[in-house]
Amino acid sequence: MADPKGFLKHRQRELPVERPVPVRIMDWKEIQDSKVDNSAILKRQASRCMDCGIPFCHFSCPLGNLIPEWNDLRWRENLPEAIDRLHATNNFPEFTGRLCPAPCESGCVLGINQEPVTIKQVEHSIIDEAWEADLVTPQIPEYLTGKTVAVVGSGPAGLAAAQQLTRAGHTVAVYEKSDAPGGLLRYGIPEFKLEKSVLERRLAQMEVEGTRFYNNASIGEAGHNASELLQGYDAVVLAIGTPIGRDLPVPGREFSGIHQAVEFLTTSTRRVHGLEIEDDITAADKDVVVIGGGDTGSDCIGTSVRQGARSITSLEIMPQASTQRPENWPWPTFPKLYKVSTSMEEGGQTLYSTSTVEFLSDGTSGEGAVSHLRLTDVEFVGGRLTTIEGSERVIPAQLVLLAMGFVGVPNEGIVDQLGLNLDKRARIERNQDFTTNVPGVFVAGDAGRGQSLIVWAIAEGRAAAKSVDSYLSGTESALHAPVRAGDLSLTL
Repeated sequence: MADPKGFLKHRQRELPVERPVPVRIMDWKEIQDSKVDNSAILKRQASRCMDCGIPFCHFSCPLGNLIPEWNDLRWRENLPEAIDRLHATNNFPEFTGRLCPAPCESGCVLGINQEPVTIKQVEHSIIDEAWEADLVTPQIPEYLTGKTVAVVGSGPAGLAAAQQLTRAGHTVAVYEKSDAPGGLLRYGIPEFKLEKSVLERRLAQMEVEGTRFYNNASIGEAGHNASELLQGYDAVVLAIGTPIGRDLPVPGREFSGIHQAVEFLTTSTRRVHGLEIEDDITAADKDVVVIGGGDTGSDCIGTSVRQGARSITSLEIMPQASTQRPENWPWPTFPKLYKVSTSMEEGGQTLYSTSTVEFLSDGTSGEGAVSHLRLTDVEFVGGRLTTIEGSERVIPAQLVLLAMGFVGVPNEGIVDQLGLNLDKRARIERNQDFTTNVPGVFVAGDAGRGQSLIVWAIAEGRAAAKSVDSYLSGTESALHAPVRAGDLSLTL
């Protein structure tokens, strides 16, 4: 235990210093102020960990991270052992430390009657300091098994599976449909949340370890028949995510200027890096409406602010969540709470209990281009969503971004070519060990689980890798895998 009286001496939750809003919206760098020494804050927070007899932070973390152990090591400033304990369960703590909503903190026992330990920030500090100290080094396998694996998709699930299998001695090839690996980490996450240099250094490590990356490889499309992978590889791991964005089929949907959020974010990130853009989408000098109040919607807000939007309005069909843990979400569950994201701090307004009735076009934005939205207030009556009479109004919108999540995997392409089955939620059907109805084909991440968190994607990639290793070797794999990742009942 770091400090037996730490949680008594330091009762307040402290977060590292962020760059002021007027400063950070002028560039695309991460919002945490790297020039400020936060070591004293982080040491105090690590000391608040009580090293509980039953650490519910383990239960709440899909990866089963050894949180009390590396909290203690962080407090003792034993960085080499701290990063070892962190990497024991998590391939990419630099991703989760930046992007995960930290369900572990909801399970912190201290959170019953105090604010929980800032677990996410301690994790973030350990991995970043470890990179700076050259403590993150390639783990090249001592021998090769002669077995080959194709991983389709290079998001967090695909990368985790690939790294684990490469380190087990298998020859792994990762196929990515985009021009660079990383999946949504590459173009779907804005630079101010994840600078791409953070991704690049991890990919470089994986390449040194032996993982091979093939970009612009759209498996399932013309010239890349998925069935050919089974002929050339001993096993195939599908980590293709859920590429179908949820749409909003209301009158006027055919107007131009209405885009899926990922299209907008991808275009923005490519522009930031000076890359070629096929269909330029910009918020500059426009009234922007973001439909959807989750993390992706928040990313759209921050991106629109930096691009110079005239106004930004975020629409959320649900009422504003409580700032306190609701009775129906008792500790240690992960409750839905109202939080002001860093992007919400930067600008725009959010309208809750609001639904879009119709997209309108008056020609001022161009022929057939969206110019306004017709909205209405809604409420839940008897468990059913109903409109509030007389609440309709019209707001300006020359750019509408649909950030309502993803709905599944398309039936054509990979699924059809391999003869895989989809369930009623358009997820690829799989078993507890991540196998499918096709021998040698495994599924990890959102493609099998449905839209979820980055921490679940990494957990599933590790667990799928363990199953693949057992399948290829014919014996129980020695690879570590999170216990909860294989519990499909948790996805229902």
